[in-house]
Amino acid sequence: MGVLAAYGIILVVVILLILPHETPQYVWVPYLLVAVVFLLVIRYLTTRYRIDDSNLVATKFLGGRRISLDQVRKIEYAALRDLAPSGFMAGTVGTFGWRGRMWSPLIGSFDSVYTDPSRGLLVTPAGQPLYISPVDPEVFARELSRRVRSYTGPLEKDVGHPGPG
Repeated sequence: MGVLAAYGIILVVVILLILPHETPQYVWVPYLLVAVVFLLVIRYLTTRYRIDDSNLVATKFLGGRRISLDQVRKIEYAALRDLAPSGFMAGTVGTFGWRGRMWSPLIGSFDSVYTDPSRGLLVTPAGQPLYISPVDPEVFARELSRRVRSYTGPLEKDVGHPGPG
């Protein structure tokens, strides 16, 4: 809810402070800012995760990623702060790109489809890892783990495995 409130404040500032004081040569700037904010709100609100019979699917408006369950090797808790995305592309374009491609000194290049940068899951298939942030990471990790283990057996790292017992 805080993210939507922040976008709302940005819209109010643009509409009340910038729009009335525009100069004729930059009349398009406030409208562009409003359009960009609306695009970001739509991408935030359309972020979804789904596990079907053979894939983990993470989608958002104008992008997403699909990982075959038989390719998953690790499921672990993560936060973008811990992964420390760095570089120009990660800090500016990465989150907004088609797959949210970022780079981390810890794991290298990874994709991100998220709404919460502080509480998520890092799913590592045979290729590029994927950072996601389901509403309840624990429940999502358990279900993803259960489905992945039915294909591959035990994983290298698996926060969703119920453990011995």
